[in-house]
Amino acid sequence: MEKHFWVGIIIVIGLVSSNLADAFETYHINETELSLLEAHEVSESLVGRNPLMVGITLIQAAAAKGAVCTDGTLPAYHLHRGYGSGANSWLVNLEGGGWCNNVRSCVFRKKTRRGSSAFMEREIPFTGILSNNPQENPDFFNWNRVKIRYCDGASFTGDSEHRDAQLQFRGERIWWAAIEELKSKGMRFAKQALLSGCSAGGLATIIHCDEFRGLFPRTTKVKCLSDAGLFLDAPDVSGGHTLRDFFTGVVNLQGVQKNLPFTCTNHLDPTSCFFPQNLIGSVRTPLFILNTAYDSWQIQSSLAPPSADPHGYWRNCRSNHAKCTGSQIRFLQGFRNHMLNVVKGFSRSNQNGLFINSCFAHCQSERQDTWFADNSPAIGNKAIALAVGSWYFDRAVVKDIDCPYPCDNTCHNLVFRQTKSHQ
Repeated sequence: MEKHFWVGIIIVIGLVSSNLADAFETYHINETELSLLEAHEVSESLVGRNPLMVGITLIQAAAAKGAVCTDGTLPAYHLHRGYGSGANSWLVNLEGGGWCNNVRSCVFRKKTRRGSSAFMEREIPFTGILSNNPQENPDFFNWNRVKIRYCDGASFTGDSEHRDAQLQFRGERIWWAAIEELKSKGMRFAKQALLSGCSAGGLATIIHCDEFRGLFPRTTKVKCLSDAGLFLDAPDVSGGHTLRDFFTGVVNLQGVQKNLPFTCTNHLDPTSCFFPQNLIGSVRTPLFILNTAYDSWQIQSSLAPPSADPHGYWRNCRSNHAKCTGSQIRFLQGFRNHMLNVVKGFSRSNQNGLFINSCFAHCQSERQDTWFADNSPAIGNKAIALAVGSWYFDRAVVKDIDCPYPCDNTCHNLVFRQTKSHQ
């Protein structure tokens, strides 16, 4: 029986990897609305669990505020109530899901769950940091836990529209409409609060962290956790700046500039202020950065996208780190060094936390297998959930940086099966 179970798991992994590979072969960075790397729901089927399913709530008051998804539908969230010692504690999670940077990609996005609540699942699994199981989520299992759905395309920061294409870019308004709704549900009385998010949601967490702190009295313990949100302004394999060019489109199209922190825009251009490396140094609220040193999304879509690799030299490496050449690994080690330099000043503050492991993955806090399981990734025998919990509750100063690849054998590395278009 056990043998058949693992065979089934391997088949599922193969199918998922195949779908991911198909997506990356088909879509270039300007169509990251699919963002299959951020589809956390898939992970639970891989570990054979029965996760808590939480229903959707549409924010009815949002329409009057113009706080709507890209297609004009109401924004939404999922809330599971806390109890006992966690009854007055709130974990607010901002969903990730890429961005759209031009009319074409945003029109496509509005026909998906990333741009319309009409396409959102009616219930979603709460796993990892959202789990209600103390064995799976020891520090936050009995908190009020919320996932705010992502349907704007600019990390909850835009405020503009494109009338001809019938596109609404109202991420900033959605953020505030959701916050007001949650305050009315009891969050205003929180004694403890944590804002978290993965990927595009991790970037949104950094941008909105101090605003979140400002919602509560000084007596409330408030911190923020950004998972896989440390997108670097780094050159791609051709020497170009794929991600910077992409972010410029996002910022300009969606009217992001006016909603970026003034501590950055008072001396840098708006695109630079959409990059976390230029924001984290001025965030006053305690912030925890959880990231892989070899982030799979950044390798796929920022460092070595097909557009920067016309001859396909990076195709094998992009899909499977084990197939990278020595020179390619050296390039990726340079990316890791860049990341460590970016967080150097940030890490000097004892209030901030850090967990950078040397894995080829993306988003680790909302997947049960990477957050807290028997074989979870670890640095110095410390799993991610324990590191974050120790930091949040001030049990320890957490500044965990892994040794460089290939030293870590606890990683849950993502491997993508390559498929030919004619197959």
